[in-house]
Amino acid sequence: MIVAGLTGSIAMGKTTVASMFAEFGAPVFDADTAVRDFYSGDGAKAVEDIFPGVLVDGRVDRERLSHFVLCDVAALKRLENLVHPVVAAARTRFLDQAASKGRRLIVLDVPLLLEIGGESTVDIIIVVSAAEPVQRARALARAGMTQARLDSILSRQMSDLEKRRRSHFIIETNGSHDGTRAQVRQFLRSTAGLERCRGHHA
Repeated sequence: MIVAGLTGSIAMGKTTVASMFAEFGAPVFDADTAVRDFYSGDGAKAVEDIFPGVLVDGRVDRERLSHFVLCDVAALKRLENLVHPVVAAARTRFLDQAASKGRRLIVLDVPLLLEIGGESTVDIIIVVSAAEPVQRARALARAGMTQARLDSILSRQMSDLEKRRRSHFIIETNGSHDGTRAQVRQFLRSTAGLERCRGHHA
C-alpha cells in the first residue's frame, strides 16, 4: 500500500485537491476533520480546561481558540500536545482499515505534515501550491481574515518554496478546476505504475 501525504500552506487549494482524490476513489484521511471531531466530542472539556471560554454549545469554537494561540507559541504547543496524539491515533485506525481492505493507495491530508516532521510516515509527499498573489487573494477572501492574521499564520508555516523542494509531486492550483483535476489524475496514473513495479519486484 502506498501512503501519500497531501499538504500545502493556507489557501493553496488543498481541500479541493483532497476532494478530487476522493472523487477518483482514493481513500482520504482528513486530519482537520479528526480535529473537529475531537473539538466537538471527547476533547471539548480538555481544551476548555486549558483555554477557558472557548466552548460554544458544548463545542470548541475555533475562532475563540485562535485568539489564545495565534501569537502565543507556548499556548500553541500546549494545544498541539493535546491534539496531535488524538489525530495520530485516528490516522492509525484509518491506515489499518485501508490495509485490511487491500487498498493500493491512500491519501493522508495533513496541513502541517512537513512542519511536524511527518515525512517519515508517508511514502510520497504531494504539495499543493499556487502563486503567492493567488494564495493571498484566496486567504483574504475568507471571513474574518486580515493581513495581520494571515501573516501570523504564514510565519508558522514552512515556506511554499521549501515545501515544493521537499515534495515528490506538485499540484498547481493557479488555473481551472479541470486543470487541477488533470494533475490529480496524472498522479494516480503514476502511482498505479509504481504499485505495479512494486508488485513485480516483490
